[in-house]
Amino acid sequence: MLEGKVAIVTGGTRGIGYAIVKKFLNNGAKVVFFGSRQETVDKALASLKEENANYDVMGLFPNLSSEEEVRKAFEEVKNKYGKIDVLVNNAGMSSRTPFDQHTMEEYDKVMDLNVRAVYTCSRVAVDYMKEKGGVIINTSSMVSIYGQPSGVMYPASKFAVNGITKSLARELGKYNIRVNAVAPGVTETDMVKELPKEMVEPLLRTIPLGRIGKPEEVADAFVFLASDMASYVTGEILSVDGAARN
Repeated sequence: MLEGKVAIVTGGTRGIGYAIVKKFLNNGAKVVFFGSRQETVDKALASLKEENANYDVMGLFPNLSSEEEVRKAFEEVKNKYGKIDVLVNNAGMSSRTPFDQHTMEEYDKVMDLNVRAVYTCSRVAVDYMKEKGGVIINTSSMVSIYGQPSGVMYPASKFAVNGITKSLARELGKYNIRVNAVAPGVTETDMVKELPKEMVEPLLRTIPLGRIGKPEEVADAFVFLASDMASYVTGEILSVDGAARN
C-alpha cells in the first residue's frame, strides 16, 4: 500500500510508533524514525533488522522542539531518499497529575512535545511537500474527544493536535497535502501491560468490543491514511478505540 513512499515517523522506537514503523516497512515504504536518544534508536533499529535484514530503515534523534535540528534531520532524509512523502507526528507524552498538583514545568514539558513538536515537524515537512504533495498524520487520543478525570494538560494538548489537524487540512489542501489524525483508545503498550488487573477491568467495561486494542491495529489506521486509498480523506480525526466511552 505504501510502495515507493518515504516516511518519517516521530516517536518510532516503541509502542504505537514502533508498530507504525514496522507496518509502513511491511507495506513497502522507506522509513526514517525519530527517537529521543541514541540508545533507544539503536535498540529499535537492531530489533527491526533482526526481524528483516532487508528493511530500508534509518533512525535519528533530533530535538523535536528545535526547528534547526528538525530541519537538519529532514534534509538528511531528503539527501538519502530524494523526497519526503509522509510525516507521522507520533512523539508525545502522557500526564495524569491532578490539577492542584500540576506544575508549570510539567505544563511546559507536555505542551513542548505534544504540540510544539507537531507544529515544528509539520512546518518543516510542508517545505518538502509543497511541490508534489504529501501526507501528515498526527497521533491524537480518545481523551481529545472526552477529556480525562485527571491530568488536564494531556487532553488539552490533544485537543490542540485536533485543531492543528483540521486547520492545516484546510490550509494545505491547495498543495495536495492531506492532514489527518488517529485517536487511539486504550492500547496494549508496555505501560498498559504493567497495569494491575484491578485497573484494567474497569477500562474493559467501557469498551464494547470487550478488549484492549493492539498497537498493530492502531498502526493499520496510519497505513490507510498514508496510502492512496485515502486520497480524498483529509481533516479527519479517526478514532481507533473499540467504541470506548469514558
